[in-house]
Amino acid sequence: MINKPLHSFHIPVMGLAYTIDSPIRVAQYGISSVISIIDDEIIEKMKNFYNKKFNLNYPEISIKTDDYRAKRITEYLDMVDDIVNEKFKIFKQEISKNTEALKHFINILPNTSEIKTTLQNLLENRDYFGCQIKNFIEKNLVPGNIDVNIMTKVDKDNFIKNQQLPVIYNDAHASLRGFAKSKLSSSMVLSAGMNPRLYTYIEEFDDFFPDNEGVLKKKIILKVSDFRSAMIQGNFLAKKGLWISEYRIESGLNCGGHAFATEGLLLGPIMEEFKQKKSELIDSAYSLMVPALEQKGKFVPSEPLEMKITVQGGVGTSEEHDFLLKNYLVDSVGWGSPFLLVPEATSVDAETRNLLAHSKEEDFYLSHISPLGVPFNTVKGTSNEVLKNQKAAKNKYGSSCPKKLLALNKEYSSQGICTASKKYQEIKLNELELQKHEMTNLQFKKKEKEITDKSCLCVGLVNSAYIENHLPVKGEKQGVVICPGPNLAYFDKELSLSEMVKHIYGNSNVITNERPHIFINELKMYVRHLQKEITDFSGNLTNAQIKKWNIFKSNLLNGIEYYQKLFACSEFFRNDYKNIKNQLDESELSILNIEIPEILKA
Repeated sequence: MINKPLHSFHIPVMGLAYTIDSPIRVAQYGISSVISIIDDEIIEKMKNFYNKKFNLNYPEISIKTDDYRAKRITEYLDMVDDIVNEKFKIFKQEISKNTEALKHFINILPNTSEIKTTLQNLLENRDYFGCQIKNFIEKNLVPGNIDVNIMTKVDKDNFIKNQQLPVIYNDAHASLRGFAKSKLSSSMVLSAGMNPRLYTYIEEFDDFFPDNEGVLKKKIILKVSDFRSAMIQGNFLAKKGLWISEYRIESGLNCGGHAFATEGLLLGPIMEEFKQKKSELIDSAYSLMVPALEQKGKFVPSEPLEMKITVQGGVGTSEEHDFLLKNYLVDSVGWGSPFLLVPEATSVDAETRNLLAHSKEEDFYLSHISPLGVPFNTVKGTSNEVLKNQKAAKNKYGSSCPKKLLALNKEYSSQGICTASKKYQEIKLNELELQKHEMTNLQFKKKEKEITDKSCLCVGLVNSAYIENHLPVKGEKQGVVICPGPNLAYFDKELSLSEMVKHIYGNSNVITNERPHIFINELKMYVRHLQKEITDFSGNLTNAQIKKWNIFKSNLLNGIEYYQKLFACSEFFRNDYKNIKNQLDESELSILNIEIPEILKA
């Protein structure tokens, strides 16, 4: 028997450690969340922390152990599974015996939930202490998923001294192996684009293939930003007999962490395409998967397996939540950044949480601090920013780079250097100094900032978990890097888990300030993005670049046309329709006024 999820939302991965133990915190309530498994060091620290807290038997794994990265991940995930199952067992016992506990749980279930309705009826019929309710709870409640995330491009080669290890010991490969060998039956979210070598490695593990009953013990979720990418990646994996159980669509700009902007394709039209063409994804993948499974001598399902479509990035109200579920027929909606304000759900230190609660719209911005060279959503005033500025005042730049997870630049070393490292920035600043006479002071300062802007994400994104759990932070003082989406600007206080979930389902409202509609907010971000890209462009202007900008502009205008038709006939957002229409008209005018350069003919 496969039970349906209790909730219509999930908590996506946030940073390296903000959701590192979220399943332990919320899974007993049926809430699914995602753990980043790329950093084995924080995983080992958290394993040791919970091992001691719950008096478990998971011994420490030294870096001298063979394949220690994968083994640390496997052990941690197994431990999380043990803890979640035990907490879920205790929780079921509690709500079977305690009226107030049951009422509290009923209050955080979706209003459309049949389970909620049945529990309310049983409680009202005074059968609460009878066997009927206990049996119902046992048969129908399920814990939330313990899913994992791997950024596919964070797949650094590893070495012992100067000897390069085989590819399977690369970071992302080891992470994948760690999940594959765990006892979890859950999903692996692959994000940040396609890594053919890593995707091929999935074939090595039987848990990703359907068993003799057509059941997948371990599922694959692809985080994508458009339909074309989904089709390409899905077919690539299907040719290997691997099924994509979920496509997780994320807004290109209105999200937390790294922002992978589309070419002006907006979330609404993207969701519409998935809604209209979902059957194409299914049919295409199934037609390719069947011969691949036959060739491998594996069980072949008689029909396509379940394929879910979910969405995340910038959602902030219950009406937006319901709209995404009903209009685009999605299976779940991701609520990420707002949960950074919920101590019961995420691992955030008090100082950083306070910063997030009091930061305004202008404080959230798209930065260039990521060593990956991808725009990165963050907020002004983090302890990492303060420390970096203090060092810069003393002409000290860069990190000691203790973890090297992002040591992917091979410009100066075959083993890779991180662009946020002291070593890399010293080389680059020395090179820049030699070229100083060739540029203006303004140009020099701009180039210098481009080099020194980079922050050590490997340390900055895990320090919050160390601080919150009172674990020692060793090495160079780096402070905290946090990666909220711009939507968090409209949430201005610390929230309990109950308050947040009730807000999602429309049973309360925690937003007091005026907030733009999710689609309007994203649209404005894309307009600014195009304007900035044209203004900042300093390379040689080519026909290809001009064509790219024209496509971007055209996609934005097509998106506005789609929204105008959508909001005119939608049963949702009636109270805001006039304001939304005015903002669409203003955005259309802004886009039409964007001048795309032309190549002057001689």
